[in-house]
Parts: sequence; C-alpha cells; structure tokens
Amino acid sequence: MELVKEHLVEKSGYTLHIIPTEKYKTNTIVWKMKAPLEIETATYRALLPNVLQSNSKKYNTTSALRSYLDDLYGASFYTDVSKKGEYHIISFTIEVANEKFLQDKTPLLQKAIEFLSEVIQNPNTTNRVFDESTLKKEKHSLKRRIQSVYDDKMRYASVRLVEEMCKDEPYAIQATGDENKVDEITGASLFEYYERAFMEDQMDLYFIGDIDLNEVENLCSLFQFQARRTNLHKNSINKEVNKIKEVKETQDLNQGKLNIGCRTNISYGDSDYFALQIFNGIFGGFPHSKLFINVREKESLAYYAASRVESHKGLLMIMSGIDSQNYEKAVSIIKEQLKLMKEGSFTDDEITQTKAVIQNQFLETIDSARGVIEVFYHNTVAGTNVKITDWIEKTNSTTRDEIIEVANKVELDTIYFLSGMEGENI
Repeated sequence: MELVKEHLVEKSGYTLHIIPTEKYKTNTIVWKMKAPLEIETATYRALLPNVLQSNSKKYNTTSALRSYLDDLYGASFYTDVSKKGEYHIISFTIEVANEKFLQDKTPLLQKAIEFLSEVIQNPNTTNRVFDESTLKKEKHSLKRRIQSVYDDKMRYASVRLVEEMCKDEPYAIQATGDENKVDEITGASLFEYYERAFMEDQMDLYFIGDIDLNEVENLCSLFQFQARRTNLHKNSINKEVNKIKEVKETQDLNQGKLNIGCRTNISYGDSDYFALQIFNGIFGGFPHSKLFINVREKESLAYYAASRVESHKGLLMIMSGIDSQNYEKAVSIIKEQLKLMKEGSFTDDEITQTKAVIQNQFLETIDSARGVIEVFYHNTVAGTNVKITDWIEKTNSTTRDEIIEVANKVELDTIYFLSGMEGENI
C-alpha cells in the first residue's frame, strides 16, 4: 500500500490540502464547503452549486462551459451536495489529465485551477442577481431530484426513517433541501446566500496527483477569501433512547421496506470507531453477515437485508425488503441478531473474515483519487486526525471484547415500515 501524505497550508479563508502521488495519470481537484445543516439554508445550498456549475461570467452558457472542458483533453467537472452528520457539504470536483503524460505541454493543471476559480468566484450575474434562465432551469432540475426520492422506495424508506428518528434534530434535514422552498428563491436572494456561504463556510481545497507542492501553492493565489472564525458547531451524537418508536406507512407497492434505526453514540475518530465498523460487518454490513444469512438466506423473509454506519452522527441503519405479512417475524429475527451480537455470539472466523473484507474495501477506496480525498475529509469534518495506516492497523488489532463492548452501546431507536396496501391491517 502506497502511503500518501497530506500537506496542509492555511490560506486566506480556506485550507489547502496537497496530496502528491505518482499513482494516477490524472490530477484531481476538489473544493469542499462545510456549514451546519439548517432548514433555512438547505435548499439554497442544494441549488447554489448547480447554478454555479451551469455557467459563469466568462463561459456564459452551459455549452460554452462544457466546450472549454472538452478543450482541456476532456476534463470532467461536477458538483455534489451531501450531509456528513449535521454538516451540509458542497463539493466541486475537476479531474484533468496530467500534462506530464501528454506530448502537448498545455499547462492543464494551471488551466483547471483558473477554471475552478472562474466558476466559484465569477458567477454569471448582473447587478448582484443570478442569470434568470439559468436559475429557472436549475430550480426545475432540483425539484425533479427531490421528487425522484419518492419514486425510489428504498431511498424513500431511508429518508422517512431518518425524518422520524431524528425529528427536531438537524440530521433530519435532507441534503437536497425542501421542494416547497425552491420557488421562493430568487436570483437576488441566491446571490446574497452565495456571498454569505463564501464568507462563512469552512472551505477546503484538495489536490491529488503527480504534482509539485510549490507550483500548486503558487497557483492557488487565485483564490482569495476573507479570513473566518473556526466553525464551532459540533455534531451531536449522544442521545438516550427512552422508548422504541414504531412508524408504519402504506403506499401502492409490491414489496414492503423495513428500515430500523439504532443509536451507536460512537462517531468517526472515537477510540472504538474501528470496533464499530467490525461489529457492523459481522451484524449486517456484508453478504456473510448475520442479517443476510438469517433474515434473507435461512428464513427467506427478505429480498435484501443489510446495515450501514453513519460515521458522523453515531447511527446504525438496518434496511430490508420484505412481504408485509412477514413484518413481525422479520423484526423479531433482526432484534435477535442484535441480542446475539451483544452476547458475543459470533465466531473468531467471522471476526477474521470481516476484518479482511473491511481492509479490502478500504484499499479499494484509496485506490481512487476521490476515495483518498474522502478519507482525509473525514478528519476535517470530525476535527480529528485518523491516519490512513490506522484503518489497517486498528482494524487488525481490534479484539472480541471491544466488539462486544460496542455492540452493547447500540440501542434500537426507531422501526419504520413502508408496506403495500395489502398490509394496511398489520
């Protein structure tokens, strides 16, 4: 495993992260912006990056902007909005060929940085108002993205579980915002929010590739922002469960969705975080896990059964697809598997196999440039410093007792069931 290192440079208003490696023939640049998840700003944040990536002052149509990217040997550029714990993250990503491997010595890295600077610092506005046709198009696209969740019942059930489980907590807010708030955003109000975000967000710029540290640092003088106070908001992960909440909903669908949320009270950077990953792997994270074998294979109750960890909010989510008449039995078996984990009823072979799968998964993640950036960005979000080597070493050294200890921190919080119409009387 090639050990990549992150070089941090504090710049005006943002932190520059340079990760030199000869592994890739492309250079990847990612601009990340972090702010607390808030109902008032969520829809603005979901819309803003799409408006910015659509065009700019210099490239004032989408076709002009995309045509310029094609000229940069087909550079790719896209945006993303996500949430990590109770933070709302905006990302702008550019992947461009490394000119070292081309006969034509066009300074592609420099041009990519200039392009990113143009997009985020020189938007297509007139008199502090975003271009109306661009805004209209992107508002329509955002509405369709929000509506698409309803059409995908697996995603819908996941969203509804979080809304019910984390009611009155910021984590219940969707990263894509609220469809009912899209129309009230104007070109002027979005520009006002654009200025606020670039003044207040915690901003991080990542470079990874076969690059020169000094060259990158010099090129980044293009980005100038106001210095800002450190974001004092912290993810709130500790919550006591007084009573298990049960929520049932019916829609016209063939297969019921049973989603269960648990509180782990463990987040990224905690000393027992890696034990939590192994617990999840044995419990429901992989095809050899207890949920998959017992709920799906042995009892044939589920079309799928799995679990995943939300690293920055201290949650464990269980997802399964079942026939409505199997609801009680499926819930019972899932509870039983959690009880067995708390009692330490799993084999050394299961531990060994899970550790191996987690390590392979991690090595696959850091095999891509974007994966490496995401691993490092976990530290930025959590305000911690987990090294890349820790993922292998701490996974390997985790003991059975540590896994059992973690299992006993996991508390069932909310059971959400979306059933077909035939399940109305459940």
